[in-house]
Amino acid sequence: DKMVRKHIIFYGRVQGVGFRYYSVYKARALGLTGWVRNLYDGTVEMEVQGKESEIDQLIIFLQNQRFILIEDMKVKKLAVVDERDFYEK
Repeated sequence: DKMVRKHIIFYGRVQGVGFRYYSVYKARALGLTGWVRNLYDGTVEMEVQGKESEIDQLIIFLQNQRFILIEDMKVKKLAVVDERDFYEK
């Protein structure tokens, strides 16, 4: 399972529902790196790096949170970078 980095925009009920908190908590637990932040248009932007299967686990975890409703995601692959943590911007 090689390292990948993804830029993801999440659409739906993703602000004011703990999305960033849960993202940081679960990404760190999975050993993923990157960041997450709210955008002015009501979407959430994330860059996440790690094993593809672990990034999938993060997204499934977020989809299973009670108040979060991910209606769509725009995903782009990026070049892997050297970083150590996952944080909220």
